Amino acid sequence: MTKAKTQKKIAFLGAGNMAEAIIKGILGAGLFHADAIMVADISQDRISFLKAHYKIRTTLSNNKAAEQADIIILSVKPSVVETVLDPIREYVKGKLLISVAAGITIGHIRAHLDEDTAVIRAMPNAPALVLAGATVLAPSANMAGELLQQGITIFESIGKCWVLEESLLNAVTGLSGSGPAFVMVVIEAMAEGGVKCGLTYDTALALSAQTVYGAGKWLIESAEHPAKLKDFVASPGGTTIAGLHQLESSGVRAGLISAVEKATLRSKELGEGGTGPRR
Repeated sequence: MTKAKTQKKIAFLGAGNMAEAIIKGILGAGLFHADAIMVADISQDRISFLKAHYKIRTTLSNNKAAEQADIIILSVKPSVVETVLDPIREYVKGKLLISVAAGITIGHIRAHLDEDTAVIRAMPNAPALVLAGATVLAPSANMAGELLQQGITIFESIGKCWVLEESLLNAVTGLSGSGPAFVMVVIEAMAEGGVKCGLTYDTALALSAQTVYGAGKWLIESAEHPAKLKDFVASPGGTTIAGLHQLESSGVRAGLISAVEKATLRSKELGEGGTGPRR
């Protein structure tokens, strides 16, 4: 699939925020015609909204959506995956199914499908909602390169995309899945520091958010090591090195490392049969 409108049809089973983000991305990138996109959900209000806003096709039937599609995006809550997969088994045979259901393994999905159904497990994160996501794809064994490229192209429309082994997805969850929440704490804390030093909250929050956004963009576009850019900002005996010393004294670096580790371990627990929300 190239970055021109394909003749393929795509179906979304589940019409939540991530499904909408992907729909917005693939339409914006010109990958699919609106009439080649169908969304199925049990909520008439939700699919009516998506139909009105994006001019796509909608249905209350997962079977109907899966039957007419070449690519199926499984975007339902993890707790109902089995309920959705069993009835559509015959309709996804020989097709590509991409799951964004957090914590549900490829093996668990394939147990409910025929052997010739290609499966990709995707782990996007919340910034996909503003087309700035970080997504990792884990393909089932021996997947054809063409099918994997179709998945990559879809998720590149909502940000950046990497392909890794499924065994690494718990670490991905701990870092990029949970990471946006960690960054929000950083933004909020920096803004509160600005308020303590005399800025209004609105000004401090805007400056903090833009600073984090700009620092990330600078790192990505420069392709430099973050330590080098840190040293670029920190002048000898200046304000930045004083602040960095306080960060190290407060254990901020160790705290963030531990946060990613704890989130990764929790993701592993949930994947092994734990209960509760996935992120």
